[in-house]
Amino acid sequence: MQAKPFHAVPVKFPSPTKLPLLQKPPAMPEKVLSRAISISTPDTRVSDVSTPNLDDSMAAFWDYQFLFMSQRSETDGSIALRVVDGAIPVDFPSGTYFLAGPGLFSDDHGSTVHPLDGHGYLRAFAINGPGKEVKFSARYVKTEAQLEEHDPMTRGWRFTYRGPFSVLKGGKKVGNRKVMKNVANTSVLKWGGRLMCLWEGGDPYEIESGTLDTIGRLDMMEGCDSLHEGGSPGSDAWDLAAAALKPILHGVFKMPEKRPLSHYKIDAKRNRLLMMWCNAEDMLLPRSNFTIYEFDSKMKVVQRKEFKIPDHLMIHDWAFTDSHYVLFSNRIKLDILGSMGALSGLSPMISALSANPSKPTSPIYLLPRFSDDVTGNRDWRVPIEVPSQLWLIHVGNAYEERDERGNFNIQIHASACSYQWFNFHKMFGYDWQSRKLDPCVMNVQQGQEESLPHLIQVSINLDANGTSKNCSVEPLNQWNKPSDFPSINPSSSGIKNTYMYAAAASGSRSTLPHFPFDTIVKVNVPNKSTHRWSTGTRRFIGEPIFVPKGIEEDDGYLLVVEYAVSIQRCYLVILDAKRIGEIDALVARLEVPKHLTFPIGFHGFWAPKE
Repeated sequence: MQAKPFHAVPVKFPSPTKLPLLQKPPAMPEKVLSRAISISTPDTRVSDVSTPNLDDSMAAFWDYQFLFMSQRSETDGSIALRVVDGAIPVDFPSGTYFLAGPGLFSDDHGSTVHPLDGHGYLRAFAINGPGKEVKFSARYVKTEAQLEEHDPMTRGWRFTYRGPFSVLKGGKKVGNRKVMKNVANTSVLKWGGRLMCLWEGGDPYEIESGTLDTIGRLDMMEGCDSLHEGGSPGSDAWDLAAAALKPILHGVFKMPEKRPLSHYKIDAKRNRLLMMWCNAEDMLLPRSNFTIYEFDSKMKVVQRKEFKIPDHLMIHDWAFTDSHYVLFSNRIKLDILGSMGALSGLSPMISALSANPSKPTSPIYLLPRFSDDVTGNRDWRVPIEVPSQLWLIHVGNAYEERDERGNFNIQIHASACSYQWFNFHKMFGYDWQSRKLDPCVMNVQQGQEESLPHLIQVSINLDANGTSKNCSVEPLNQWNKPSDFPSINPSSSGIKNTYMYAAAASGSRSTLPHFPFDTIVKVNVPNKSTHRWSTGTRRFIGEPIFVPKGIEEDDGYLLVVEYAVSIQRCYLVILDAKRIGEIDALVARLEVPKHLTFPIGFHGFWAPKE
């Protein structure tokens, strides 16, 4: 099928000579200068930036920009992908790999947005049939904001929403109350026959899985209030403050009263979907409300529990065990000056918040999952304090074990960074004032590597009464390079697992040593050994997804998208999970047509054929 016209439009490029951590590059060759394009008048020519006389610092700068290149095309139907390496194994399960992420970072009127504010662009790789042909399709999620900002007749874009992490140049800035730009770009899930794209600050959008057409916004909490259980009775001064904030946030800035987290959990043992919601006003108050729903396989709510925690927290990802919901909490604080700029429209809404490194420990809240709390009379409002200051990014798994005396051991495997490195205003190196991307922010100077995301293991020991006896944190593995996007065999979620996979940096490139990632690591959790597979030169990867095949935990395949930035190509890579670390780990590499090259994705989901 034919695709609609393509415009290769990167985020507005920063001046390479201003990158503080990259060596000053030579004058850019004429061939590369042609890619420094205007946002309002896109240049669709694509040049190969692997010019021989282009030094590594300049190439690194351009490589980073191309990872966040806008893709305005959508497929019309699906397109068969060409196998360029290996072959799709005959025992590969039939199903579809869905990948969510942003697709658009600049409009036609001078405005750019943070990668987290880019409109959701859903990609699908369907692997079906005896010949295991892979068909690719990609469509924008038609959210309320997308329909307003995109003209299907002219195919032009004009941003009217600020977005939580962005401000506008070519649109209304001061007094702009369009803040909560639900772009449905963070994660994707298929459950109960429904395909959904999720975002951190609004309802999921339901998608038709065959065509990727947007069905509409999905209110998953409708009719669930009667299932209320748990929580804290009564009210206090902060409840009164919350009541005063609600009409402002919801009525003026159109924020939803409750926002779902984009990270969900699947309890394979009970065949349940677990999702968490937060109150919008909690972002501005020193207390947090969490409502957790459990859905059965038919999308019926079977449990709802609410918790009020007396702490100012930012939760992006979380975990569960047989008995607990586990919140590894990131402490935040209100920035008064930033709030004034955010409310007026002169700075992004996220300017109202900052990380709070006031305490040397990190709190973990163990919330009772069921009414018969197995940890006795323990007060769940009192956190377990991890003896290290860590900002949690993503959770790989958590599980609990109980001995004959009733003592509990809880293990949490995750990626975390330091509070000193994490900065709401500089994620992905985006500067909202200059509207530029700076790869130096994601690649710290020598000696600061420990501040970057790494895989960790947290061990918590509780006695039969729920009293904390010990809490420790240590590296999860022997791999000392930055790592993130931990992934496991989904059948091991919430129970003891042996293997974990993650995206990591090899450190082989002097000017982009830490990010973007170029390596898959396979961690043997009990013995901490690590095996790895790496891409070629100037190729990067996103999140790995495990596709189960057999009974053994690592009997399956890994799916990951590889970005060959120097030639602007994307590849779907299939790896044999058992053979990570061997020379024959690569099973197949399939090429996405060049005119459909897409920017880096966030989170994916493997949906077996029903």
